[in-house]
Amino acid sequence: MTATTVDPDRLPTTVVPSAYRLRLEPDLESASFIGRVEIDVVVAEPTSTVVLNAHQLELDAPSVRADDGPTTQGTVTLDENLQRATLAFPTALAVGSHTVSLTFRGVLNDELAGFYRSTFEDEDGTTHTIATTQFEMTDARRAFPCFDEPAFKATFDVTLIATRDMTAFSNSAPVSERTLEDGRREIQFAPTMRMSTYLVAFIVGPFEQTATRDVDGVPLSVVYRAGKHHLTDFAREVGEFALRAFEEYFGIPYPGDKVDLVAIPDFAPGAMENLGCVTFREAELLVDATTASQNELVRIASVIAHELAHMWFGDLVTMSWWEGLWLNEAFATFMSYVCLDRFRPEWKMWVRFASERETGMLLDSVHVTRPIEFPVRSPAEALAMADPITYQKGSSVLRMLEQYLSPDTFRDGIRHYLRTHSYGNTVTDDLWASLEAVSGRPVGEIMTTWIHQGGHPIVSVDASALAQQPFELGPALGDSAIGDHWLVPIVERPLASGDSTTQLLREGREPLMCAAPVLVNAGGAGVYRTSYAPEQLSAVVEHLGSLSEIERAVLVGDTTALAFAGHRTVADVLAIASRLGTEVEPQVWEAVDRLLDFLDRTVTEPQRPLLAAKVRVLMGPLFAKLGWSPEAGEDPRAQVLRATLIRRLGTTGEDTEVRKEAVRRFDLGQLEGDLATSVVAVVAGLNRPGDYEEMIRRFKSAQDPQTERRYQNGIAAFTDASLIMRAYADAFEVFRLQDAPIVIFQLMSNRVGGLEVWSAISNDWEATVERVPMSLHFALGIGLIFQVSDRDVVAEVAEFHRQHVLPAGQRLIDQALEWFAASSMLAEREGPTLASALA
Repeated sequence: MTATTVDPDRLPTTVVPSAYRLRLEPDLESASFIGRVEIDVVVAEPTSTVVLNAHQLELDAPSVRADDGPTTQGTVTLDENLQRATLAFPTALAVGSHTVSLTFRGVLNDELAGFYRSTFEDEDGTTHTIATTQFEMTDARRAFPCFDEPAFKATFDVTLIATRDMTAFSNSAPVSERTLEDGRREIQFAPTMRMSTYLVAFIVGPFEQTATRDVDGVPLSVVYRAGKHHLTDFAREVGEFALRAFEEYFGIPYPGDKVDLVAIPDFAPGAMENLGCVTFREAELLVDATTASQNELVRIASVIAHELAHMWFGDLVTMSWWEGLWLNEAFATFMSYVCLDRFRPEWKMWVRFASERETGMLLDSVHVTRPIEFPVRSPAEALAMADPITYQKGSSVLRMLEQYLSPDTFRDGIRHYLRTHSYGNTVTDDLWASLEAVSGRPVGEIMTTWIHQGGHPIVSVDASALAQQPFELGPALGDSAIGDHWLVPIVERPLASGDSTTQLLREGREPLMCAAPVLVNAGGAGVYRTSYAPEQLSAVVEHLGSLSEIERAVLVGDTTALAFAGHRTVADVLAIASRLGTEVEPQVWEAVDRLLDFLDRTVTEPQRPLLAAKVRVLMGPLFAKLGWSPEAGEDPRAQVLRATLIRRLGTTGEDTEVRKEAVRRFDLGQLEGDLATSVVAVVAGLNRPGDYEEMIRRFKSAQDPQTERRYQNGIAAFTDASLIMRAYADAFEVFRLQDAPIVIFQLMSNRVGGLEVWSAISNDWEATVERVPMSLHFALGIGLIFQVSDRDVVAEVAEFHRQHVLPAGQRLIDQALEWFAASSMLAEREGPTLASALA
């Protein structure tokens, strides 16, 4: 790059920040703010210009002062295309320390990004407004001029101005407060640790705050809008446990001075790991634990633990550039399971993890997958990392590595990494180097094969040897991102009895380490599909009872995936399912339920009674054992399984008695706990007159976020296309902006009306895209992943999306399109024999 070339994505490093002193005055009535920032910078070589980021801000003339020197006025030039401000001064700044000062103005936008406003109605119907932030990846520049890249770490000294009826929060604890002449309050917060701009947060609004809990010297609280205090206890319990668990696991004290868990009414992501001021959607933080389902509690606990893990892995140690985002998110996902496995052992979190593995591998099986890590030039390119390849596949690969190295060795490597790079920035290879230093194993060599190419292998097993080949859902119609071979950590054990052994599978055939017949992927942590030769598969099925729950879930998931790819048949999966018995194993039956859901979308109307009967045969005996009501002393996870059975029996299974009881409970309003969502789904599938209006009414009058979400899900579960299209028309009117795209995704997933929803969106594409926050654009097409249709429709839909490429989230839609095609091909291939498979 020549001296005159401007990198449109990276700032010059001639001037770098070390500290910010930021003062902000939001005006909630006018939806605007004014501010002043002083930035301590270090000049590496003489320059008369300082280049930093600013977007949608009005900047006044800057000034600069060297240490103990005079103040010099400058000029500012804004480039909105590059989102940059160039500050020019009449003389060159000398090498050394300087302070740059700027005043600025901006708008509190309605785009759920940058410094934006959120509104809510209280119980009296009065509308209240708050000002809040969401900066990841590059929206701090919409709130204040800054060096808005993760490597430019600095401390932040924030001061907020708020009216007397408002509360204010930022990353650190308040250290002083005074009343101004106009009656407003000025709240100054302590300087933060060195951190990146995307982690800065400030919030002003009519919030309430729980009493703080002292977690070994760290004050912890939950912040919420008025009337929600009764929904905060569970979040505080999880937060307290997670902080202690992570301090112990990482061997490093929490790096901030407090933790506020803040529920925001309008929030695009699920949550955001701002140091000390962690923001959440209300549904991901606030809950009545006495009426919530176990799945709802697990979800909330997982999100809280995920975000608090980031305080170390992401905030204390941060990626140098956005290609490292996957590691932040994958590791936090992995650590949430480490934490919750200790928090509630009865949840059996590592068994639940089978679902994470399955989700990641499903999207990773299409040719338009991507490597977990790929070169990123612009931050916009990194938006493609906010997908299951990062979160689910990435965390699954880390789990596989942890099991290969041993949990203690893996933990010690993480401690080495965090100690070495605290308050700094890293690249992925730094983590592999730490793990190699502790374990003595070739971690970098192994992980390169998993991180820098897409896809995953099939491991074929015969009587004497293992071999690998790439897993492909179908033939490539163009370029393929699926790799060719991996260094695969294999865990195998004899089916009869004996201990597991481990080997590293490379190219070519490798002999089995145990005498056949064997179970490959013992423990279920491997990120690969296992394809047994016929006699070997028969042996595994004969020993089904000796497998663990996660091993049975992986067997069902792998066999289903192999059926989609043409290596097995639907009949093979149903044969395994028929031998599962009546053990309380929610994850195994979730894997079976995934296939039954596909068949529900695939069968012809004459085949539907056969499918309904098959569902009753498979699930009926287990439901007869469990019944509707829990028994004293039963497995705590039985309610989760009971809910799965009721939903599938009452919908696809057309079970008269299940439907009758679901209707009774719905009409009486007996909808709490694990069964609530299933009851709503069963009733929605009956399309009774008035139920759509009743679900809208109950949604609007809900007293907690979980009840809202249950009816939101129910509104998308009707099996009358006219009701689905009515819900689509209501999406932006009934639901918040953060939720409307998710409702559209759910409606597009509907087996009866989904393609009509897609057609309506495609006919009004530009206007719909304009209404949806960029981070949620993917929701306008990813619902196609659940659709099945004929080849002409598949081609028409694919052609539309080739001509209407989204600026963010397009890869997810491309993956959905490939799945749409593959599912339709499978339906076509299996159609002639499906009746016999269901008999």
